[in-house]
Amino acid sequence: MSISKEELRKVLPKNGPNIDEVSKYIEKYKDEIITIKYGGNVFIDRQIFHNFISDLSILQKLGLSVVVVHGGGPRIKRELDKSHIDSKFVRGLRVTDDKIIDIVEKVLIEFNEDIVSSLKNIGSKGISLNTKENNVLKIIPESKELGFVGIPHKINVEIIMDKIKNDIIPIISPLGLGSDNKTYNINGDTAAGAIAKSLKSRRLLLMTNVEGVLNKDKILIEEISSSKIMEMIDDKTITEGMIPKINTCLDAVNNGVTAVAIIDGRKKHSILFEIFSDRGSGTLIRK
Repeated sequence: MSISKEELRKVLPKNGPNIDEVSKYIEKYKDEIITIKYGGNVFIDRQIFHNFISDLSILQKLGLSVVVVHGGGPRIKRELDKSHIDSKFVRGLRVTDDKIIDIVEKVLIEFNEDIVSSLKNIGSKGISLNTKENNVLKIIPESKELGFVGIPHKINVEIIMDKIKNDIIPIISPLGLGSDNKTYNINGDTAAGAIAKSLKSRRLLLMTNVEGVLNKDKILIEEISSSKIMEMIDDKTITEGMIPKINTCLDAVNNGVTAVAIIDGRKKHSILFEIFSDRGSGTLIRK
């Protein structure tokens, strides 16, 4: 069922993508799944958060199937600071003991419920999927030294698909249960990549606080192949914090996800521009 331009005008923001382009892309994505990772330092900003919620609601009203995986690093840090707990990091991952995992779980589930209730406030339906309710992630421990940090091992696709079929947006916390039935923290990008692969998503969008992948002259690269991106890692154009994110992208495009986009979540309607416009709003990575 196609949506008329009149109906589109009612749903789309005035400062959003071109209506003619939107019509074309709705058709392209109508039987596909889009997985979105929402996280990063910038996303404590409520204005950015509400923009994200608004974009999600628009995607749902246009009939697209969306799954959200969220992070929560800055919120976790804030809570740990309040409790005067210092974090140690190994290979960029937080060492997570009994006390820390309880705080991590509490913070991530609160954020998860914040997303669901914010969607409800603007007439859209989301559902919390986390370790206390509808858990979908089984993990294997990453390593002994990291404590309660896990790697996705098994994903309950049936639960996620059941929600999508009922026109509900699954909102997934990056938490999983081990074989010991204890809660483990998962890197948000890793969790999003694993879920996108399991669902064979058409797109995985990683929302960040950078423009996307930049070349040596710090100019945005709009589209790139996985082989070219490997060259950029080898020649040190891509370094440090961006490398784990890129590895998630490469793993996804080599395992059933058609393309991954790293997009700038600080820009208004970056999700809509990425999905519904010819130009996109970040860097698109293909196999």
